[in-house]
Amino acid sequence: MNFNKLLIPLLLLLAAKIFAQKTPYDKLTIYKTKFDDAVPVLNVATFHMGQTPDANSTEFNEHDLKNQLEIKEVAKLVAEFKPTIIVIEDLPQNDSLRNMYYQEYVKNPKLKFENPDERELLAYEVGRLSGSKKIFGIDFKENYNYKIGYFVPNKMDKNTNDAYWKLSAENDRKNPEDGIPFYDLFKLNNHPQYLESLINLNADMLTYVSTKGKSEGADEAAKFYHRNLVMFSNLNQIPIDKNDRIFILMGGAHTAFFMDFLKRSPKYKLENTFDYLK
Repeated sequence: MNFNKLLIPLLLLLAAKIFAQKTPYDKLTIYKTKFDDAVPVLNVATFHMGQTPDANSTEFNEHDLKNQLEIKEVAKLVAEFKPTIIVIEDLPQNDSLRNMYYQEYVKNPKLKFENPDERELLAYEVGRLSGSKKIFGIDFKENYNYKIGYFVPNKMDKNTNDAYWKLSAENDRKNPEDGIPFYDLFKLNNHPQYLESLINLNADMLTYVSTKGKSEGADEAAKFYHRNLVMFSNLNQIPIDKNDRIFILMGGAHTAFFMDFLKRSPKYKLENTFDYLK
């Protein structure tokens, strides 16, 4: 009996040593990166429903009853995360009015909005189903020209940016957004490769747009990086405690940036969106 008690720890130690030897150093966890009370966050992307100032938009009739029912089905899946706080792409100064409308919707889910978008149709419903008490906006507006490549002559790199847009168009043809069920579109919008492509299209590819000794494209991309950093700063101003669970719903490019921010943040614990899209 005593021999068995000694053998088991020795075998466990040996197994751990063998595993450590087989695991490449760069794959080992050598730093603790999260606080013990890190708050779970479900960071979800959506296309903008209704009217949008975005240059690229998705054809979608937000007034169609079938579409609204499909959105509610997705809301049920996401609500399984049980968020206590809802965060949306809206300006913080609109929070008081936004919360008033949200509370009205919670009391009466049949409430009709004149021009509903993803916030009223999806975020409100997720909040209602999960019993979230408050909704917060974290948006920050900063204009920039992500198509500056068309307006910069004599670029040092004449091929990369244009070639990537052609590659992106090819990907779009293979993964069409128009005419597919909302659930499939929602999954596409949240695929990691789709999200990473949005950072390229909206920012990183601009670093290939420059004339000798200048940085015209990077200067524009920096504005979009700055916008997302300020939005993340706005998130960090929301009062939370260790018992909170945060659901964030934004356009895909912002979601993509937030994936990086949240992964590195010690304050938040990023949840896998596809754990809830089954």
